[in-house]
Amino acid sequence: MHEANGFLFPLVGRMAPWLYGDSWVWTLIGLAGAGLFSSRFVIQWLHSERKKQLVVPPIFWQLSFWGSALQLVYALHIDKLPIILSYAFLPFLYARNLWLLKRTPGENESPLHHPSE
Repeated sequence: MHEANGFLFPLVGRMAPWLYGDSWVWTLIGLAGAGLFSSRFVIQWLHSERKKQLVVPPIFWQLSFWGSALQLVYALHIDKLPIILSYAFLPFLYARNLWLLKRTPGENESPLHHPSE
């Protein structure tokens, strides 16, 4: 599946040969990442419908983090620079949002707009 001219293969191919093996597990990791990342929009939509205003529930950030982390692992497996770069920083951004959420207890959902607007 992988060619020797991949972006990371020359750097980590010998240290992590498992990263380049082809199996159903890699497909499952990719699908799980895509599923988690995509489900965050459905969850956000359902929460907003229930509240009758646009809100971002905390689970949105959990799904964002774990989905993007799995997608990054899968991107490393594929070893194509554009895909790796598209996911490289997302887990860090979502982790920061989770950290901020942890620091502000008591707010379960954050509105995207104020009802008085």
